[in-house]
Amino acid sequence: MKYSLYTIALFSIMLFSSCKNEKKETNISSEKIVKIEDDSSKIEPSYAQIGLDMAFSTKKQLGKNLMGTMKKKGAIEALKFCNVKAIPLTDSMATVHKATIKRVSDKTRNPNNKANQTELKNIETFKKVLANGEEISPILETVNDSIYFYYPIVTNGMCLKCHGNPTGGIDAKVLSAINKLYPTDTATGYSKNEVRGIWSIHFKAK
Repeated sequence: MKYSLYTIALFSIMLFSSCKNEKKETNISSEKIVKIEDDSSKIEPSYAQIGLDMAFSTKKQLGKNLMGTMKKKGAIEALKFCNVKAIPLTDSMATVHKATIKRVSDKTRNPNNKANQTELKNIETFKKVLANGEEISPILETVNDSIYFYYPIVTNGMCLKCHGNPTGGIDAKVLSAINKLYPTDTATGYSKNEVRGIWSIHFKAK
């Protein structure tokens, strides 16, 4: 009987010890999971992603206002909106992002959107990429502590209402308004899925 009680006591001690060790291992495992989650939350976006976020948020702001004007007042009023508001809206988004944000082209409507030599070179690069059916990726250049980001602006059906073929593709009244508002305009003659210009963004490296 004594032997039996001793056996039971020994078995109980071993069982308790085993449960204690199992609980300790579970806690260690849990701590490792938490640590991994904490590390992953510190991963910062790439400079390419930062540039894309700036470009797309600015595009969204411009598009929302332009489309709103076009739907309510028509293409001619939308042209007038672009003439007066497009650059100030872009500049306001640049202030939000603490960056320099421009939309530039090799065929300008507003002369203030004229591309410089570096931008012209990148426009040609994007034209080749698009023509070859290749995947479009941003162009990034690092100069000291600054990042220069470039990404194409590609035409769609809506763009062609003001940037399409001037002989038949653009409404006569719209074309007349273009010539009046932009006497040096060269930004017509586009088809769908062509490089209209690029986003040219400059921001500080982190």
